[in-house]
Amino acid sequence: MSERFFLYDDTVETKTRFVSFMGDNQRFDLAVIQSDRYYGKQLVLDIQSNRFAIIGEDDLKEPGYIEHAFNLNEENAEELRDFLFEIV
Repeated sequence: MSERFFLYDDTVETKTRFVSFMGDNQRFDLAVIQSDRYYGKQLVLDIQSNRFAIIGEDDLKEPGYIEHAFNLNEENAEELRDFLFEIV
């Protein structure tokens, strides 16, 4: 096997928040990870659906972004978006 070529291999301190809430139609189980990476954005993992996205306020304002990133219909995406606006 040839020598592995790393683009980067860093260890950073993170702050992780695990939160679960019930929307009108869907339960959300999230891990929200903050670090000094991603230009101040947060890594949001939906544990139920195995989907994740790097999210900042600009992404929340982008039409269709949450729907696409988490494979949600418009109503469920709006509930998630409302929650994320509170913490981003």
